[in-house]
Parts: sequence; C-alpha cells; structure tokens
Amino acid sequence: MGLSWQQGPLATRAVGRFLVPDPLPERLLFAEPLRRRMRVRFGGEWIADSEDVVLLHEPGRYPVAYFPIDDVTPGALRPLPAVTTHRELGVTSWFTVNAAGESAPRGAWQHIDLPGHAAELADRVAFAWRAMDAFYEEDERIVGHAADAYHRNDIRDTSRHLVVRVGDQVVADSHAPLVLYESGFAPRWYVPRADIEEPALTAMEGQTFCPYKGLASYYDVAGVKRGAWSYREAWPEVGRVRDLVSFEPDKVTVLLDGTVLELEPGQQVSPHGVDRGLDVDEGAGAARVS
Repeated sequence: MGLSWQQGPLATRAVGRFLVPDPLPERLLFAEPLRRRMRVRFGGEWIADSEDVVLLHEPGRYPVAYFPIDDVTPGALRPLPAVTTHRELGVTSWFTVNAAGESAPRGAWQHIDLPGHAAELADRVAFAWRAMDAFYEEDERIVGHAADAYHRNDIRDTSRHLVVRVGDQVVADSHAPLVLYESGFAPRWYVPRADIEEPALTAMEGQTFCPYKGLASYYDVAGVKRGAWSYREAWPEVGRVRDLVSFEPDKVTVLLDGTVLELEPGQQVSPHGVDRGLDVDEGAGAARVS
C-alpha cells in the first residue's frame, strides 16, 4: 500500500515496472522529508516534537518516521547493550524509552553505521509505533503507522452490473455499486444495502482497523464465513462507502457485467495491531489533543 507496500512501485511485488534498460536492485529504500510537524506521546508526556522528520519507505514495510535526536526529550532514551544489523542500513542500536515512570524496552532505534548514501538518517531515531502511547501530526492523532502521502483512495460511481451469489442463491444484485480504488490494491466493489438480501448477512464479532478507512465489520454470507465486510462508520475521507458492503471474491461468487471476479495475487493484508491505548471511539474517528 502506498509507495513500498502491497504492489506499490518500491514493493517487491510491484504491479508495474520502471522503464530502464538495466535491472534495478531487488530492494530500493526511499527517504524523504515529511514536511509536517510530528509528535510522539509516551507515559502521558510528549517525548519527541519535530518539524524535521524524515520518512523512510522500505519494501514490505509501512513508512517509518525518523526524528532528529535533538528533538527528543533529554533522558527519554536509555541505550541498550544489544545491537542488530539492518541489511541496507548497517548496525542498529536500540533504546528503552522512559517517561513518567513508564518504560518501553526496544521502544526506539538508531542506525549508527550508515553507508554514505543513507546520510539522511544520520543522528536520527525512530520509535516503535505500537510501543508508544500515540503519534500526532499537529494536534491530530495518526493511527496505524506514519501517514503515507503516496497512499490514496478514489471512489467512483458506476452503473455496471454487480451480482453476488452463494451457490444458486443471489445475495446481491446492483446496477449502482461504488468502486473504491486504493493504492496497491485491485478495485473493491461496494454495494448499497438496498441491493442486498439482508437476511443472508450475519454480523460477526470482532473488527479490524484500516488507517485510511476506519473500523471494518465482518459478515457471514449465507453460511460463508467472513464473506463480506462493511465500514459502518467509515472515516470522512471515504465517507461515500459508509455502511455499504463489499464481498470477498475468493469466498463468494462476485460477477461484474457477467465476468467472475477473482482475488488478485498479492492482495492479502497484513493486519494492523491496535495502537497502544487506542480505544474504539478513536478508531472510529480522529483523536485530537491540545
């Protein structure tokens, strides 16, 4: 998703290719200035506050924010004796993060023997996302991972005919679905509930979280487990699909203008763990502090 995840241009399973005569390295890392103020909260205190954050895009990983060490609260980082080695960025040292009596072992890291071509990350430290209380851009909480400027969702009206079947049972029949184009993913088709045989849907317990769309609820579809999902309270950025239902083409039969859809390779999502201290209300909408 975005620049380096799923099938983005820097991902190992990129759907496109660079039009160059010689093969590119198997892995390309990309660093760029975030150009947004970012803050980190831990133990109920602000431990980092910077307008000079660098975002690292690494194949197969969500973007990671690197803060200048000078923008980290003095005493918040305690070095650990163990080091690891990053395959491209060299020796990495680790820290326990401390604030207000709380501690997070291996809650932050720094690359201390960078190759010359990665100088943008020198004297910078990154924080383990789920180990911190929260990350903010200005006064708005950013959840899931650092915001990826290359990730977007475009939603379009369409009059194409979408039919969902489970065996011989027609579960949905619509000439007015919405199609959601999300970076790195094949199109997803969302159906208005008026075009669905609602008794065929059985709500399941448990939700998952998307940093771009909000909390997803799941349904059994005519006995097929987790055959559909819905963002019942989708975030405003994707509000047009709020409470619409999308069906899994690898679990139920989805036909678009008579053609059976199949799940494209590489579309599986690595689920996000819930951010530390993130409650349901915050997952359903952006949290703000002053």
